[in-house]
Amino acid sequence: MTADHAGETGQNPDADYDPHASSLQGTADPEVLEELYAIRGSIDNFDATLVYLLAERFKCTQRVGRLKAGHNLPPSDPGREAAQIQRLRRLAEDADLDPAFAEKFLNFIVSEVIQHHRAIVADRG
Repeated sequence: MTADHAGETGQNPDADYDPHASSLQGTADPEVLEELYAIRGSIDNFDATLVYLLAERFKCTQRVGRLKAGHNLPPSDPGREAAQIQRLRRLAEDADLDPAFAEKFLNFIVSEVIQHHRAIVADRG
């Protein structure tokens, strides 16, 4: 569900979420906690964006999986995966993000995609 779709249906995926949930209340200066909550609010926004971006990415990879299955192509494409890892490592370096982390993250996503592609093939079989 996209953010726009959530608004259209009246559903709020954060309805039960408490942005001030913390085990630090009563242990720190209230001004420090307010600053912490403000920073965490930004982090929460990034997390939500990542979830929606991943959802859109997986919609595309599902299309790839159906296309591959329909043309008897293998679920995995090692050449593509290697090129993507190199690309993401360079992007991570440019963004001051640990390239090893970026590679681990991409490997996790790619392994999920391959599982989805295999499932598509099995469903057609």
